[in-house]
Amino acid sequence: MTDSAISQLQNRADQCANYLLDSKSVLCISHIDADGLTSAAIATQAIQRANIPLETAFSKRLGEPELKQLTKTDHETILFTDFGSGQIEKIIEYSEKGNFNPIICDHHQPSIAPSSNSHTLIDLDFHLNPLLFEIDGASELSGAGTCYFLARALESGSVDNRDLASLAVVGAIGDMQARDKGLIGPNKIIAQEGVDKGVLDIKLDLAFYGKQTRPLPKLLEYSSEFGIPSISNNPSGSIRFLKNLDIDVRENGKWKFWVDLSHSDKKAIVNELVKHAISRGLSIDKISSFISPVYELTQELSGTALREATEFSTILNATARYGRPDVGLSICLGNRNKSLTRAKNLLAVHRKNLAEGIGLLNREGVVMEENFQWFHAQDKIRDTIVGIVAGMVLGMDGTDPNKPIFAFAKTEEGDLKVSSRGTPILVKNGLNLSEVMRISAEHVGGEGGGHDIAAGATIPLQTEKLFLEQIKTTLELQLYNSSS
Repeated sequence: MTDSAISQLQNRADQCANYLLDSKSVLCISHIDADGLTSAAIATQAIQRANIPLETAFSKRLGEPELKQLTKTDHETILFTDFGSGQIEKIIEYSEKGNFNPIICDHHQPSIAPSSNSHTLIDLDFHLNPLLFEIDGASELSGAGTCYFLARALESGSVDNRDLASLAVVGAIGDMQARDKGLIGPNKIIAQEGVDKGVLDIKLDLAFYGKQTRPLPKLLEYSSEFGIPSISNNPSGSIRFLKNLDIDVRENGKWKFWVDLSHSDKKAIVNELVKHAISRGLSIDKISSFISPVYELTQELSGTALREATEFSTILNATARYGRPDVGLSICLGNRNKSLTRAKNLLAVHRKNLAEGIGLLNREGVVMEENFQWFHAQDKIRDTIVGIVAGMVLGMDGTDPNKPIFAFAKTEEGDLKVSSRGTPILVKNGLNLSEVMRISAEHVGGEGGGHDIAAGATIPLQTEKLFLEQIKTTLELQLYNSSS
């Protein structure tokens, strides 16, 4: 990423902002994950502040049926957030018929120009996507971050949209864009603008999920991704570790939370965790990942699920993936009480379903192929969370972290959702799951796309065998080309 790339991205954001400012009314349509919700929330607030009439809606996919439905809108302009780049050819087709004026604010891999012999991306002045300017949309800028650039471009007079940086960070964290050293590229720039505005605080802290809301034993027990022997996934081991510490980890007979601890007590726990991990043979790389930059939303109460970006993003995922994106949007717009209560109830269901999904995979395992692995959940895992489950089990016992994983699940609409997940090392070695999913889905009459490290597709029922065969062929070509 270069300063020139950022400047080009800003210029394109200015062009898109001018289209919005010239619109009589706008329909913002967005995807249904944490990044999609925060994208919509950023766009909604920025457009409202620009005094443009607006309606906001959500969709879990953007295929031909959804685009046909959008032609019925009374709005002059449709703003697509966190999707649209992969469907730009169809969007252009409807636009040229005079159905609506499109603006796309996305970070997924765009369509390839059909007349081009090379990998030339379709680039139009209403298309805002970091990949068009050689900024990585899978690690350097999320959908919410892209919308943040649009929001800054919409500023005029006394309007200052930097307060929306906190939502952009939540979107990036929810899209798994944080690395061991925190956010990078434009995401990092946005986070610093949030700090400057006073809506974000960035500090080095324990990287475990749940520091705001989990009692200390549960905080340690659920540290599955760190794999600390006799502590992770071990309730009694976590309690035993805490009891052996020479600090007070209980108050009035109840376990404290991480946020309740003094700096010295936190430091003591981390030191003992490191000693324990070293004694049990955990790798230095894994131990080093115990500490990372943590992003807190300063306007939210400490000790709540909205204070830290990781927990905030999980709350949002739990709303949209269970048919209530309106609840997630309401929370992003600052509404609490009923919306937050509903979200917490959905979060409990979400966690239960994730645990059951992982349990299913532990019992039934995955099918191991030469260059990839896969499982078919049928209707036992919701299609809206099967990708999350795939990402969580990748690298666990029974799976191979050196192979991408593909997950199938039946949808309520009567077709199949396929989600895929890879790793940064696999991407470095030539893996591009967006291309794999697009080519394989088109081979069986479906649609697919996404990022190089994570992508999705929708395909007809009974086409799994042909789809898997095409995955094998496409992966072999990618591996051959990367090694030659």
